[in-house]
Amino acid sequence: MKWDVLLDETLWVNIAIVAAITVVSYVLLRAILKLVTNRLKRMLNGSRSGFAGIAAQMLENTSSLLILAFSLLIGLKVVELPERWESAMSHGWFVALAFQIALWLDTAVRLWMESLTRDGKARNPVTTTIIGIMLRLVVWTMMLLSILANLGVNITAMVASLGVGGIAIALAVQTLLSDIFASLSIGIDKPFEIGDFVVFGEVAGTIEHIGLKTTRIRSLSGEQVVCANADLLKQILHNYKRMNTRRIVFKFGISYRTPSAKVREVSALVRRIIEGLENVKFDRAHFLSFDESQLTFEVVYIMQTSDYNKYMDVQQEINLALLDGLKELEVDFAHPTRRIEFIGGSFPELSVAGLAAGHADASPTREQAGPRLAPGR
Repeated sequence: MKWDVLLDETLWVNIAIVAAITVVSYVLLRAILKLVTNRLKRMLNGSRSGFAGIAAQMLENTSSLLILAFSLLIGLKVVELPERWESAMSHGWFVALAFQIALWLDTAVRLWMESLTRDGKARNPVTTTIIGIMLRLVVWTMMLLSILANLGVNITAMVASLGVGGIAIALAVQTLLSDIFASLSIGIDKPFEIGDFVVFGEVAGTIEHIGLKTTRIRSLSGEQVVCANADLLKQILHNYKRMNTRRIVFKFGISYRTPSAKVREVSALVRRIIEGLENVKFDRAHFLSFDESQLTFEVVYIMQTSDYNKYMDVQQEINLALLDGLKELEVDFAHPTRRIEFIGGSFPELSVAGLAAGHADASPTREQAGPRLAPGR
């Protein structure tokens, strides 16, 4: 009986037809994929970014084994098969197509993640990694569930079990998850990035690393400050790296002996000094108030750069020019002063060890002493 089956000419003809169609289909599919891939590459002009670049690399990474499976299924479709084989073939088409689509999407996610680091921008590597893992997990989970559903498996109970298990895990590691989602929020919203100079609370420093749970900051004093991502987002944070301009306010004082005419000239002097400097926009210079020991001026100018060292260079030039300019105007800077008034009374009798007897009479007596001291302005 077995020999009769083996010697059946129809069987061998069918096998030959299937083999021939499989080979031809495989060659044609490979040629079509290569043609489309080359066409997309010519459209890119050497660039690997963008949708066309990702699509070209997706097609280039198409599984040869799955192409062969598709070719074999095409060959089997030509010949007559038993009913149970027809059912198996329909499932085979879906399984092969689902695997290939999952592979394409997995490749697309990986290439997209790589493109985010190739554009020259500093990004949070942890965030891109987490997003990539989550997207791949969704792709392969959907592929597995769709295959099981196509094979007749009831996936409703499985999905419900996964949901309950996910809730239990989330409750067990909610602190960790809060920091992970905070890391995702930092990566997507980008309140700060690696290399930014930030100030929050009593911490001031440069962002060194944004991790899965914590962010590490190199402080101005040199030590590394580690802060949980969730706690970091709860605070008001100043990002000085993104500051385009710097508003500067400073004060100085001149003597009360300065005439009012020259007081007016001081404001004009400050304006000339600031307007003569580069990367600086003058705002105002006013005689602000009468303070203790000085007439106080308040000056405001805008630095057109956020560089702190350039700001300090400009402030130094302003201070030096003020020294020279006020000297030419014969205006003195204010110095702290204290006046002493003598209001009646007498000095206490003093005795100094070693004072000559002849000089003892020269020392002030209670009657000869001058008025007593009383502090005042």
